[in-house]
Amino acid sequence: MNETVKNTLLFAVVGGLILLTGFMQSWNAALLILNMGLISAIMALGVNLQWGFAGLFNIGVMGFVALGGLAAVLVSMPPTSEAWAAGGTGIILGLLLGAATVAAAVILHKRMRPGAVRVMVLLAVVVIGFFVYRAVLDPSVAAIEKVDPATTGYLGGLGLPVVLAWPIGGLLAAGAAWLIGKTALGLRSDYLAIATLGIAEIIIAVLKNEDWLSRGVKNVVGIPRPLPYEIDLQNDPAFVERAAGLGMDPVMASTLYVKLGYAVLFLIVLVVLMWMAQKALHSPWGRMMRAIRDNEVAAEAMGKDVTRRHLQVFVLGSAICGIAGAMMTTLDGQLTPGSYQPLRFTFLVWVMVIVGGSGNNFGSVLGAMLIWFLWVQVEPMGVFLLELVTSGMSDGAFKSHLLESAAHMRLFTMGLVLILVLRFSPRGLIPEK
Repeated sequence: MNETVKNTLLFAVVGGLILLTGFMQSWNAALLILNMGLISAIMALGVNLQWGFAGLFNIGVMGFVALGGLAAVLVSMPPTSEAWAAGGTGIILGLLLGAATVAAAVILHKRMRPGAVRVMVLLAVVVIGFFVYRAVLDPSVAAIEKVDPATTGYLGGLGLPVVLAWPIGGLLAAGAAWLIGKTALGLRSDYLAIATLGIAEIIIAVLKNEDWLSRGVKNVVGIPRPLPYEIDLQNDPAFVERAAGLGMDPVMASTLYVKLGYAVLFLIVLVVLMWMAQKALHSPWGRMMRAIRDNEVAAEAMGKDVTRRHLQVFVLGSAICGIAGAMMTTLDGQLTPGSYQPLRFTFLVWVMVIVGGSGNNFGSVLGAMLIWFLWVQVEPMGVFLLELVTSGMSDGAFKSHLLESAAHMRLFTMGLVLILVLRFSPRGLIPEK
């Protein structure tokens, strides 16, 4: 079979599964799968840029996605004026003091000669700087978190359109990736994986505990949307009239309208990023990255700066994950730091890249759409299957155990799909050329 025809059929099958969900269940469910599938495809593109292009084993995807979600809050939420008055200046001053302490330690480490004197001076700078930083920051944090903690208790954002948070989320993730890359990219691949996972957990811990920044586990709700709220559409006589003309209930029509609007926005972002990724793949830069991936020693012998190129691609891939994180928070309408789990936001994305085809951008998108569909639909299908299997059994502990095991069908199916693909198509459904 022709390769183009085969790839088109694979995408058609995934599209058919989503359409089947619309006909068999509801179009709301189908559009939600589509929207989250598009966001997952963007995450998979970012991981594929790092692993497929450069062979960087980053399992800290969750942290960069979370930073994108934080950007949606910092950009779009209105500022809390009482909180700024209570401790905004102290927060800024404390953060500047912390940054100055780190910068001073780095400069002294570079300029002083190795020895006991340098160790003592560095220790003194770090300890004194830490206590001064906490002395300024802690009272300001306490004052901010006392400002109406049930609804705010944080500084808020800039009150700008939420769509601006998507590129800013990418920039925030890129900045964090640069800092991480400067220290961690010299590590061997397995140590790099451990380091990135640990740093991602640190980022999540900060989001959960620094209430002045993100309300912590109390969550930020009511994030502005780029599309109208359903209730506003339902109160619009023109929209209600158009819905009636199509023979649709206004409530259903409003939800479908909003979800379709999100699908169009997310598709535009995916197409733009896909075009850029394809251009990069087929450019001299992309060929150089794959040469470094395949043989770092040979590439370095040809004069390529391997560490610098690794840093470039690490920052770019993380920025794409940050964009996806901001988009997902926009879709949800809230930031919930407790929901960021490695299983969903790191390892599932890796499964998408491996199943779709590492090193192939189209494969990553296909894998993301397929795996996300299975992730959502396998559990209800498992319930139906186990109910069918146990329909002839008498009620008892064994039947109850089987029915309760339906929740584990999701993880079982992910493992089964991964094993089957690695066995029969080890380079993925759409392998790299």
